[in-house]
Amino acid sequence: MGYKEIKPDIYWVGAIDWDRRIFDELVSTPHGTSYNAYLIKDEKTVLIDTVEPYLKDILLTNIKDAGVEKLDYIISNHAEQDHSGTIPTLLQMFPDAKVITNPKCKELLIEHLEIPEDKIITVEDKETISIGKRTLQFFYTPWVHWPETMSTYIPEDDIIFTCDLFGAHLATSEIFSSDNWAEVEIEVKRYYAEIMMPFRMHIRRYIKLMKDLKVDMIAPSHGPVHNTVEQVLKTYEVWVSDTVKDMVIIAYVSMHGSTYEAVRVLERELLRRNVDVKVFNLTKTDPGEFAMALVDAATIVFATPTVLASAHPSIIYFAHLVRALRPKAKNLAIINSYGWGGMTIKQIEDILGILKLNKLSYVSFKGKIKEKVINEIVNLADEIEEATQQTVKTCPETGC
Repeated sequence: MGYKEIKPDIYWVGAIDWDRRIFDELVSTPHGTSYNAYLIKDEKTVLIDTVEPYLKDILLTNIKDAGVEKLDYIISNHAEQDHSGTIPTLLQMFPDAKVITNPKCKELLIEHLEIPEDKIITVEDKETISIGKRTLQFFYTPWVHWPETMSTYIPEDDIIFTCDLFGAHLATSEIFSSDNWAEVEIEVKRYYAEIMMPFRMHIRRYIKLMKDLKVDMIAPSHGPVHNTVEQVLKTYEVWVSDTVKDMVIIAYVSMHGSTYEAVRVLERELLRRNVDVKVFNLTKTDPGEFAMALVDAATIVFATPTVLASAHPSIIYFAHLVRALRPKAKNLAIINSYGWGGMTIKQIEDILGILKLNKLSYVSFKGKIKEKVINEIVNLADEIEEATQQTVKTCPETGC
């Protein structure tokens, strides 16, 4: 979409990736993404972050169209290649430019991109550099989502460049999130769920940092620029808090119908009790949609047949996903159908053990679902309702 001015003499010069549908071979991006790079014109000309190398021509064209013939500084807020990967090309084109980053990021840039050490200037936490009328101030923000990440703040313009934090995988020509917040919020949540959720305790500190600084614009490295800062921070505050919803996720696979019948019984009984339920058939589910549900849920139920003495492979994958994302859900129930035996329940327990979930009753049955099993599921629904409501009640007060 070409370069765009977001504040006087501050420009978006990144690249939109309309076709990308999976990120890092792991994260679903159904609406593409963008790689945001930002250009500041002052006595010194500064570029903040770059783009994926395969889109470097777009970045270089945008920089040229913005009337830049010289770069003094290239700031690397994060060493991952979708933000740093074009730095070597830029250093060839602008041989006098220096890369500004922190010591941990410096090590990674040298290791991954072979950037010469003498081309890198390191800054400490809260250090400032004058570029003319403006001041660059650097804040270390580790673990959103790598250990070396930092943010760059320009106090004269009330803008902070947060790299991945507060980002969204969304390809759009609308530069500001206020242009279409309803759509943007969904993708901000997907991004948080898939990437940032394991680091929510760290993010709490960075939300406070945003509030302590005078900020009226947050410029992340993916998705639109947030010009409604209060709205974004309030939304994030809910996600990173200990507050959960009166909601149960039922994640299942059914091979011959028995597990599906059990899931239908549990779904019906929970709905009768006015419990919000989200049901996911894991052989058809978008992991991103599942991850977004994990942001809010109080209770997770896995329902699986036994396959060669084990849980179904899709169940194992999603159990590992829950383990990795570390949601604030507190309760776990398992339903298992089997033909002759196996270690299915223990396998799921072992994967999720690190989360220290409250284990509710497990329902395990052989063959077709029978009246006795239905009664067990009805009793499980009572237990889930009580545990879920208790979690909703206590989490905001005592922490999850």
